[in-house]
Amino acid sequence: VQLQASGGGLVQAGGSLRLSCTASERTFSTYGMGWFRQAPGKEREFVSAINWIGSSTFYADSVKGRFTISRDNARNTLYLQMNHLKPEDTAIYYCAANYQPKDYNDLYDYDYWGPGTLVTVSS
Repeated sequence: VQLQASGGGLVQAGGSLRLSCTASERTFSTYGMGWFRQAPGKEREFVSAINWIGSSTFYADSVKGRFTISRDNARNTLYLQMNHLKPEDTAIYYCAANYQPKDYNDLYDYDYWGPGTLVTVSS
């Protein structure tokens, strides 16, 4: 499956952005999905994930209460609503997919990755 993330941009601290990730195949509805991010000079880290039907969601402690993950299987699209953004949220954000991730937090459990979208939060 091919993934394409969009919605990144430049925003002031305290602002909001919504990221989207569109999949090329209708089998999207069978995949667990995740968002990861990578800041300059840092390793890629887990942000959020959602199971195939949207009944279970997972968040990194650093974004809990500020970010919301959701999906629309009819549109083959994954979302990440990001509110109360902080400068430390600045990173390239990637969406990822796997049929049945054993550990949604583990980037090595994902087989498919999109090219990423840049989010920059100014102070």
